[in-house]
Amino acid sequence: MSRNISVLIIGSGAREDGLSRAYEKSCKVQRIIVSPGNDFIGYKREKEVIIDKDSSLKNPESILKIAEKYRPDLIDVAQDNALASGAADLLKKYGFQVFGPEKEIARIEWDKKWSRKFMRKYDIPHPQFRYFDSERDGISYVKRLYKVEKEKLLYVKATGLCSGKGALKSTNLEEAINNIKRMKTFPDGSGKVFLVEDGLVGEEFSSQVISDGGNYHILKSAQDNKMSLNFDEGDQTGGMGAISPATVTDLISDKIEEQQISKAINGMNAEGCPYVGILYLGGILVNGKPLTIEYNARWGDPECQVVLPSIKTDYLDVITACLDGRLDKIKIEQDNKTRFCIVGASRGYPNDYSESTGKRIYGLEEVMEMENITLLGAGIEIKNEKFYTNGGRLFSLVAEGENILDAKRKAYSAMPYINIEGNNLHYRTEIGHRDVERSLKESK
Repeated sequence: MSRNISVLIIGSGAREDGLSRAYEKSCKVQRIIVSPGNDFIGYKREKEVIIDKDSSLKNPESILKIAEKYRPDLIDVAQDNALASGAADLLKKYGFQVFGPEKEIARIEWDKKWSRKFMRKYDIPHPQFRYFDSERDGISYVKRLYKVEKEKLLYVKATGLCSGKGALKSTNLEEAINNIKRMKTFPDGSGKVFLVEDGLVGEEFSSQVISDGGNYHILKSAQDNKMSLNFDEGDQTGGMGAISPATVTDLISDKIEEQQISKAINGMNAEGCPYVGILYLGGILVNGKPLTIEYNARWGDPECQVVLPSIKTDYLDVITACLDGRLDKIKIEQDNKTRFCIVGASRGYPNDYSESTGKRIYGLEEVMEMENITLLGAGIEIKNEKFYTNGGRLFSLVAEGENILDAKRKAYSAMPYINIEGNNLHYRTEIGHRDVERSLKESK
């Protein structure tokens, strides 16, 4: 690509804010459009960053209208609902250059039943599972399981997209039955078909892979913190924080590549769906063996916020090489920094946070001036140059350090500067605690 490039990013959260900053670093990129975006993404940027809210992530036609309005050189479809709705397919049909898998390829994320069957077919390690389209049959199944083992750990999972909140933990029969009944409450019929899976006990990790269909490159590992409360208590969320790299993968990286990444890429090729885009692997280490929790067809959020900034190579060049099928011809360099992300959320998230909406946010400007700290916006509205809450997850605070202890210190030193009217800010205070504990042990 030549200079004066215009990039359109499809999405609205902190992940898309992070992507906009990665493209902004390229000397070839002149203008960035984010749709529907959020107010904070366009706040005090070095280059022209346009936020156009006139699109719906579940409506490809509305996304096409944005593309036709701005005629970008590249469109990065970064959000799961947009991919599942076929936005990439429609944009490509109208001649746009698009980074992001077509709907059939993104099925590895939006159809959990298909994805589990894909793992079974290509011998990718995963938990035991059954799928149901009947509440009655699902309840009969868990009754049989709990008759044998009264405290068995199970997960009831909606097969469709649920913003990271579709996996419900059960440790007894009553919880399992209630979780199965909750499936019908998920929007857009995403829980109409559901899985009942054996629960896995171990340490989770994630890997982000960029693939051009034939070649792939594995980026730094990360570790997400999905539950709403400290030490993995509370409800499932879209993610409350992340670190990168995650040392849990140090001794098993070859296994992860061989059993979970290579098999997935090759399997998609065998299905006639060459994977071009970002493949996210959500895994867990159980007794020394990595198993697959899920695949996503895009960057994780908040993993993107801690992995993407480590890429030293021009990100536009990386994406262009990927789309041209020459990923093996470009050297993707990453730095050796540790990054630490804390997600600030509205009190009540991931459940009802309506009483926290529209509240004034203080301290963002002060934190933006801090060295080695980056603020990425999600559910933030700006009115009269003041910041207000407008969502569940509000922002990602990302600290960069020489190691996990340094990055943690910087992140948690910055967070107290931010507060929300009425004490409505919620965040976890022990993100990365496993790597922190390992680091402290090694230093003794």
